[in-house]
Amino acid sequence: MRPDGREPDQLRPISFQRDFTDQAQGSVLVTAGRTMVLCTAYVDEDVPRWMKGAGKGWVTAEYSMLPGASAERIRREVAAGKPSGRTQEIQRLIGRALRAVCDLVVLGERQVIVDCDVLQADGGTRIASINGGYLALHDALSRLVADGVIGEHPLHDECAAVSVGIVDGVSVLDLPYVEDSTAEVDMNVVMTGSGRYIEVQGTAEGLAFSRGELDDLLDLAERGIAEIVQQQRSYLATPPPRRTASS
Repeated sequence: MRPDGREPDQLRPISFQRDFTDQAQGSVLVTAGRTMVLCTAYVDEDVPRWMKGAGKGWVTAEYSMLPGASAERIRREVAAGKPSGRTQEIQRLIGRALRAVCDLVVLGERQVIVDCDVLQADGGTRIASINGGYLALHDALSRLVADGVIGEHPLHDECAAVSVGIVDGVSVLDLPYVEDSTAEVDMNVVMTGSGRYIEVQGTAEGLAFSRGELDDLLDLAERGIAEIVQQQRSYLATPPPRRTASS
């Protein structure tokens, strides 16, 4: 039995709250166990300078952990003048994941920025950011379609992620911090709803792992992601409400 009472192949309780804030075109509060991340998507009717005239748009992400997200206060990275290497790596991962399921030509020459702010961290913050960021992006783009700004929805598949690892010799799904910090193997897997891989990040923190153990972890991740995708589909079964000029 795991520290939080789950079975090895069981996800933490996951929830998605739509329009947690009402200023961004897409806003989702995602919780996974005790981890909470606010994901907001803003549409900018412009593209980075290096993309001008290319006839397609761009999707990018920014990530941060708020000072009160952990037991010890986290120093704001703006005080250091630049994001840490860890933050930059996570931002790029989220951006790559979301672009993998987005038709940038259909998006047109505009940019969507997905901000992922960790309100509370207990492992899997980048995972929660991808799962909630996809929904915030979907809502923002759905509103563009509903308003007639673009003719069709640019997202052509779901995007979901989960962590897996080996803890005390056992393959487990969706690691909280207490497991992540002691895992012999730590892995993050990002996939599409149709079952294709977007990214696999795996590291031996202790003993090196075998091909068989890798296959077991990927199988476990696939099953977990399939569950998350079903929850995303349930969320998206109801379209986001139209926004008026005052809202």
